Amino acid sequence: MNRPFIHTAKPIRRKILLYSLDALMILLIGSVAATGFAILHDIHDRIGALIAIVAISVAIHTVTASLFKLNSIIWRYAESKEYIYLFVTESFAAAISFTVSLSLVPLSVTLLVSFELSILLSVMITRILYHAWCGRHKNTNPEAKKLLIVGAGAAACRLLDEINSTKDCDIQPVALIDDSNEKIGRKIHGVKIYGPIESVEAIATDVGAEIIYLAIPSLSTEKRAEIIAMCLKTDCTVKSLPSLTEISDSGNLMKSVRDITPEELLGREPVSLDSSCILELTQGKCVAITGGGGSIGSEICRQIAANKPRRLIIIDVYENNAYDIQQELIIRYGKELDLQVYIFSVCDYDKLNKIFAAEKPDIVIHAAAHKHVPLMETVPDEAVMNNIFGTLNTVKAAEQNKVQKMILISTDKAVNPTNIMGATKRVCEMIIQYADAHSSSTQFAAVRFGNVLGSNGSVIPLFKKQIEERSDVTVTHPDMIRYFMTISEASQLVLTAGAMAGGGEIFVLDMGAPVKIDDLAKNMIRLAGLTLGKDINIRYIGLRPGEKLFEELLLNEEGLNRTENKKIYIGKRLDFDHENFEKQLTQLRTLAEDTNTEPIEIERKLMEIVPTFKRTSLSDIPAINASKGEADK
Repeated sequence: MNRPFIHTAKPIRRKILLYSLDALMILLIGSVAATGFAILHDIHDRIGALIAIVAISVAIHTVTASLFKLNSIIWRYAESKEYIYLFVTESFAAAISFTVSLSLVPLSVTLLVSFELSILLSVMITRILYHAWCGRHKNTNPEAKKLLIVGAGAAACRLLDEINSTKDCDIQPVALIDDSNEKIGRKIHGVKIYGPIESVEAIATDVGAEIIYLAIPSLSTEKRAEIIAMCLKTDCTVKSLPSLTEISDSGNLMKSVRDITPEELLGREPVSLDSSCILELTQGKCVAITGGGGSIGSEICRQIAANKPRRLIIIDVYENNAYDIQQELIIRYGKELDLQVYIFSVCDYDKLNKIFAAEKPDIVIHAAAHKHVPLMETVPDEAVMNNIFGTLNTVKAAEQNKVQKMILISTDKAVNPTNIMGATKRVCEMIIQYADAHSSSTQFAAVRFGNVLGSNGSVIPLFKKQIEERSDVTVTHPDMIRYFMTISEASQLVLTAGAMAGGGEIFVLDMGAPVKIDDLAKNMIRLAGLTLGKDINIRYIGLRPGEKLFEELLLNEEGLNRTENKKIYIGKRLDFDHENFEKQLTQLRTLAEDTNTEPIEIERKLMEIVPTFKRTSLSDIPAINASKGEADK
């Protein structure tokens, strides 16, 4: 077997040079020390003995340095552990040198101890001075940007080390900022520590900072978002050091500095869910996901695939999305995952029932739906057929084929809906509760949550695209707020609800504080290093058809019941006339299938079925102040 050729000539020459320098240094230090001792102690007649001691010390210290590989250390990057190692090694060498010298040279113990200590201290001081000399260069890069580091801990110290050892670095640290009273006013590597962090805006201005690095990897998600928001009030570009795990794996911290992500602005602590209940729900089961190629559906597929299902069935009407998730799972799991994909619409009951009869799924996750609010306003018949009767078809097929559990994915827009899409999803929740009340074999439940980060149609990808293109960032209204969660959280919640479901529940996630969309847009602009009103503008376009300023997660009359998970609640079952509901659905189908039906007729029927469905009055919407889209003065 051919071994790679390793070139060793340069390292060998380097070590010979370093050993020679060490020997010369000890010889020089020893000679100076010996001369000093001779003068101070008036022992001119023992110069020969002192020279012998110097020779012994040179030999022993050189051999010890070689045995303990001291010159394998790159001293310009040395830290405390390297200096401790140096001290222990040189102390060992000094002890041997003392013992040998005492037995061979007729000098006093005190004199020999003093001599060896002077050698030891000199070696230590020389290494320290060399370390300082390597980092002595002043940054002469005229284009170096002034850096303010938030955090004065180990990460900041390591970052400063790397910056100081980089010649003509493109950043120049001018200040650190921390909340610790013990650190404020002190210095690290010559850089002063200011505080508290809440004063970052004023401090950044005082020191003329152009860049801010967030260097506290251990921060909670909520505190991190709070500090990022403070930093974004400055005119600085804000970046972050990586996480603790990434720092430990990184060989170069400066190269690991990254941009702040929009998701970090939201400050959402990840929801802690019991993975064992998800495993219990899916392991060894046949699980079918309608809308399995969509944003939520595909992530649910990933979560299920990771929990050892007997068979995974993906149903979607859009072949490209279904193909993408199919190939991803095949590449990841290969033959370990029994996977089947079907391309058809849940509006086709006969096809759906035939598939369920053949596959016999144990669990059905119903994610297929039209979700875009403005689009559904123009085609209410399509929204009704796909969302309501697609759900009804799935419910009937699940009941007919004795599916154990069916979970509907709902939305916060179903609460006091002001649009067609929200109203149809509220009817879907009613279908779930109706079906569970009348089913003898299947447990039906729904999961309701807010907007999902990064999903198709989400506001964050839209803002990113507009900022990249330097076009106006479009916000519907300066007062609009929304709840957000990650795709992973939403998917885990759906599966956790499936495991917890006893039948008829509407599970609701505590989504934390709502987010003001206007603030999100402004912060994303600042993250991109742009100045609002100068480089880019925000344009308020007004509420689109069916939109409202804020979403609710729970109907007032539903109330709340806690579950064993503090982040998950259950809404109380609503009472409604089931017999009348059946008639209303029949009437609604007739309207939706009739091509001559006017949209307003479908809307009126939805309002009859969902009494809380009310259009937003223009008088209830605050007027938009156009100046808000400009830079804050």
